[in-house]
Amino acid sequence: MSITYNLAQIDEAAQYIIEHAKNKVLLFYGEMGAGKTTLIKALVQALGSQDRVSSPTFSLVNEYHTPREPIYHFDFYRLEDPNEALDIGIEEYFNSPGWILIEWPQKIQDFLQENFQKIEISTEKKNIRMLKLC
Repeated sequence: MSITYNLAQIDEAAQYIIEHAKNKVLLFYGEMGAGKTTLIKALVQALGSQDRVSSPTFSLVNEYHTPREPIYHFDFYRLEDPNEALDIGIEEYFNSPGWILIEWPQKIQDFLQENFQKIEISTEKKNIRMLKLC
């Protein structure tokens, strides 16, 4: 399943993910600048968080709060050793309630569990993105 969207439609794209994702572990694939973090910001807001969303590039993980459940946002772009993911407790996060949003999941491929929703984001035109649920 796929949709195209522009920045003005990003809230609809976030809602599309919430309605169609097969589970709450979301793996975001896309080139640098494809809009992964921007889409995640919209998704966190659509899930009901009032928290300020930023990329956890240096901290590896940010936690956001909603009235119902936590959201864990990972960015593994700067990860040099996959074992660093173990050091921050990635396996415990996978077993916790809530949403898990991972940018650059290919950096921790060996630690990914079987139940996840792969999301590919690509640039179609200058301001148009394609979102594909795989």
